[in-house]
This record gives sequence, structure tokens and C-alpha cells, in this order.
Amino acid sequence: MAQATMGMSVGNGKANKMKTAGGASASVNEILRTTKQEKVRFLRLQFTDILGQIKNVEVPERQFDKALDGEVLFDGSSIEGFARIEESDMLLKPDLSTFAIFPWEAKNGEGQGRVARIICDIYHPNGEPFAGCPRQALKRVVARAAKLGYATAAGSEAEFFLFHKNATGEATTITHDSGGYFDLAPIDKGEECRREIVNVLEAMGFEIEAAHHEVAPGQHEIDFKYQDMIRTADNLSTFRFVVRKVALDFGLHATFMPKPLFGENGSGMHTHQSLFRDSKNAFYDPKGKWQLSKVALAYIAGLLRHARGFCAITNPLINSYKRLVPGYEAPTHITWSERNRSPLARVPDRRGDGTRVELRMPDPACNPYLAFTVMLASGLDGIANGWDPGEPVNKNIYKMSYRERRKHRIDSLPGDLNEALALFEKDDVVKEALGEHVVAHFLEAKRQEWQDYIAQVHPWELDRYLSQY
Repeated sequence: MAQATMGMSVGNGKANKMKTAGGASASVNEILRTTKQEKVRFLRLQFTDILGQIKNVEVPERQFDKALDGEVLFDGSSIEGFARIEESDMLLKPDLSTFAIFPWEAKNGEGQGRVARIICDIYHPNGEPFAGCPRQALKRVVARAAKLGYATAAGSEAEFFLFHKNATGEATTITHDSGGYFDLAPIDKGEECRREIVNVLEAMGFEIEAAHHEVAPGQHEIDFKYQDMIRTADNLSTFRFVVRKVALDFGLHATFMPKPLFGENGSGMHTHQSLFRDSKNAFYDPKGKWQLSKVALAYIAGLLRHARGFCAITNPLINSYKRLVPGYEAPTHITWSERNRSPLARVPDRRGDGTRVELRMPDPACNPYLAFTVMLASGLDGIANGWDPGEPVNKNIYKMSYRERRKHRIDSLPGDLNEALALFEKDDVVKEALGEHVVAHFLEAKRQEWQDYIAQVHPWELDRYLSQY
């Protein structure tokens, strides 16, 4: 299994290693020395709320010692799903290996100084882990996998759209191009923006594997190397922030909304997953059927068995279910295949250390920490129960009749967020992985979102009914 990306600092546009190849994190003194050398003036203590939105507390240079020692308090009562007013104080405990300096801040000149960030876990002042911290929910399930002898690996392909803004600076759905899959300039007007996103990500320590125009007009994808699940979730959170920031610099609006354009493909976050034992891929068995191990097949079966239960987490918006419809390359039916891209899960051709399962349902609006938590917990449940996913379905499922799907026992994903929330409530394995706090606050926020939606009168209804009835 590949080591997690080394923590990086950025100076003069070059990445400097802050972590040894053996995986030892940078010390507080090393980070303080780097901040002084690189003239870092502010440090952002970054975390996410339950819905996956990045939050941060920024401290000036004289507070760096205190921040790196995990002594900075913040008011959690105003953060989505965090705490009640009477118990609002929260501590930010930094993961030193995630320290990085934002490369663009150097443009502000000597007076303002540069800005760095470090990703934090949330604790109570008494030192107890906070049950509503999404990153720690993932850590718990990764630790469970480790007790079974498995190291985790994941890679995600998060697609996004670039749109123009109007005269007042508000986002529109007017695309910057009319390009298609793998098109080049001059059709692809977002090429320069996409290239700068890659530059920034590489400066922050990402290993970029590919960047290209996607199927829909204005749609793009940038792929970075797989790592352990915690680091990949960290990278996805940083990736979304960088994409929006660089797009803003180019006068564009970047969105990870799953389905912003009617009649066009939506944005997915295809997630590749595998487990390693003793540095060897536990999904690969050269003598197994399809060269897949029993562990791999059971993991796939766990994903399929719990997909309806965790769909609300991996596809958390009302808009998510506008993407999960037939005809736009997004999966709607629960089965697996080797090469076919219409099922929920796919095993790419590569074997050996590259053996993996690709789950095609998640979208990039999800909280990556919670999404990886439920996917990993589901796969581990499949392994614990020795489940069998059945034979792969290599036919185009979109063209199969209802009777054919029933013959193959192919079930469907929920049709809307309301149905997904109801199925989520019934899945004890998924809920246990997240914990009572996260489950309760997630359900509360999403039920309110659904109520707000169904109470509205939408333009489609006026177009369809106003004159007819």
C-alpha cells in the first residue's frame, strides 16, 4: 500500500517535506521553524461541520505555539450539528502531518504575510473526543479495520462545473464553454483555470494524476493519487476549497452541486476502495474467481447490501437525486460488474496491487469523512458476515426490462432524499458507524431541508399546471 502523502510546507513555489518517508509527523518545532522561514503570519485551524462545510479559526503568529499544542477553544454552538449553547466550548487538536502553506498568499506582499492551514479534530475541554466530529467518526472505523489487520486505501474522482457570474457577481448556470469529454482549447475555455488549480494542489503536496474536461459543458475533473482513507478525505475537503478559490480568481464560479444543468450529465465522485494486509492488496487473489479474493467479494457485497441505507450520506442533497436517474451515466441499480459502467459498483481491469472496487453513486456534495465512514463500515460488515455479491451483471442495466432486473434480483437506489432518509434510519450498521450524535443532527438538518423543498412552489409546477387547471 502506498504511504500517505507527506505533509508539506510551501516556500517560493516549491514543496518542502515535513514528514519522513517512514510516516513520522513533523514536530511542533519543525513547523514553527518553517513558519518563521516562510514568513507565515496567520494559521488557519481547519475542520468540517456535519454537512461537510469547511470551517476554520485563524490565529496570528504569536498564537502559533498555543494552536499547535491544541489549546485553542472555539464556540461550537454556532456550527451545524455541533453543540448546545450550555456546552459550547470546543478544542481544536491539530494533526501536524496536515500542515501546509497556501501558495497564493505570497502575492499579498511582505506587509500582510502568508497563511498556512492545519486540519484539526474536535475535542471537549476535558480531553474527551467530540462525538459530532466527522473526521473522528472516520478514524473510529479505520481503527476497526486496523484491528482486523487491514489498512485502507481510497481514491475519489470529484467532478465540478465552472460557470460565469452575472454583473453583480452572483453565480449563473451559463457555462464558460461548449466542450465535451477530453476536449481541448479553444473549445475548453476553462483550461487555464483548471491548470492553475493543478499548480496550487501540487504546491500543497498533492500528486495529480490527470486533469481533463468532462462530458457536460463546463464540467471538469482532476484526479489525484489514492491514499489511506483519512488522508483522502482530508484531500477532498482541501480540493473543494482550492477549486472554488482559484475559480474565483479567474472570475468564474465553481460548484460541486450534483446536477446544476437539466439534460446534461451531473457531477459524481466515483470512489475507488481497497484494503491491504501486510502491505499486500487483500482484494487480489490470482487463483480466485475473477482474480478477486473472498475479502473483495464480501466487501463488495457489503457495499451493495447497505447502499440504500447510506445513500443519504453519500448523496446528501435534494438535487443529488436529479443526478441518479437513468440515461446520464449515473448508477440507479444495485449490482456490480467488471467492465460495465451502468451498475452501482465496478471492478476495474487492473489486478495485483491495483485491485479495487469503484463505487459510482457518491456525489461531490457529500461530507467526505462521513461518506468514507459509511462505505468502509458497510464493506467491513460484508467481510464479517462472509456475504456473496452474486454474479457480476455485464449487460447494460439501463436497457434491461423490469422483469429482467427482477430476475437478477437487482434493486434500485432511493428516488429522492426523503426516501433515502427513511432507509438511512433503518440501517443499524450505518448508524452505529456514524454515532448517535451525527445521526440525530444529520437527520434533523436534512428533514428540515426536505420540508423547505416540498413547501415551495417550483417553476416546473407553474409551467405545467397554471394554465391547464
